[in-house]
Amino acid sequence: MATTKAKTAKKSGAKKTSTKSKAATSKPKTVKTVEAKTTKKAKVTTVDKVEDQAEKVAEEKVKVMSEKAHPVKEFFACKHDPAENILTIFKDTKIIGAIIGEIIGTGVIAGVALTLGLFNPLYMIFAYLGITLAMYVLSGAHFNPIVTVGMMATRRVSAIRGVLYIIAQVIGAWVGFLIINGFYNAGIASGNIVADTTTLPALTAASNLTAATEGFSFFWTITMLEFVGAIIIAFFFARALTYKRSAFTFAATVATGVFVAMLFAVVISSTYLGIQQENIFIMNPAVSFIYGLLPASAEGFDALMNALMPMLVSYVAFPILGGIVGFYLSDFATKLSGKELAN
Repeated sequence: MATTKAKTAKKSGAKKTSTKSKAATSKPKTVKTVEAKTTKKAKVTTVDKVEDQAEKVAEEKVKVMSEKAHPVKEFFACKHDPAENILTIFKDTKIIGAIIGEIIGTGVIAGVALTLGLFNPLYMIFAYLGITLAMYVLSGAHFNPIVTVGMMATRRVSAIRGVLYIIAQVIGAWVGFLIINGFYNAGIASGNIVADTTTLPALTAASNLTAATEGFSFFWTITMLEFVGAIIIAFFFARALTYKRSAFTFAATVATGVFVAMLFAVVISSTYLGIQQENIFIMNPAVSFIYGLLPASAEGFDALMNALMPMLVSYVAFPILGGIVGFYLSDFATKLSGKELAN
């Protein structure tokens, strides 16, 4: 009986030991199985993500191909960051640098244009060349609502960026005016100049020219000078965008466009219209607003509006329209040549 109990005890102990060993061996198998399943799931998830990305890329390619297949859609396609709006634009401090660049650049251009450059277009080449090279990296070197509105119309910049640039340009022209006016007042205070004989440069209203030329109206003549000059400036700027990787080539193209526009206006006004030493063109609505429109005065509101409306048409509305035409002319020519539109 004792031996039987011993044998039974040994058998039960052996069974328990085998059961424990099986359980011990089964646990790591279970962990390995779970790990294998998790790895498979991870692989499946990764594969799904890759497939989703591939599908998105394929959709974008199809979209691009469809736009290329429809020239009109490509022509009017958005060329700026579509996510840029009033809520996102100030998240990056680069916009502050761009605004400062537009203020400084427009101020310098305004000062040069109305002290040296209007009847000496050669000065404008060097002014635009230097300031464009200095500020191009900051803001793109617009310095003119003609350019900014043209960029907005062709969807190269967002509406909010364009509005901020135009405000900066007006402020820059105002700062330029304040600087020149400060030196002017200092000269008067010193007694070296007389206010009656030396005046600050300003735009000459078409009504003043009419009074001096026995009633002949120069309104549409001045308006067309501004319009054609704005087309030239905008066209050259749009063409310069194709060379934006080379800052010097870009700046030289922009400066040449301004020079051609100014030279055209000088030759037409002095040679063919007989208008000598009068600031009848400027081709920059921000500068014209500060130098020609803002200082305007009259006896009453009606008289003021009657004086301002023709100047707004000549120096703001038509130049901006010319800027839009110039950009679209460039894009149209680019499209016909089979090239891609520059941003």
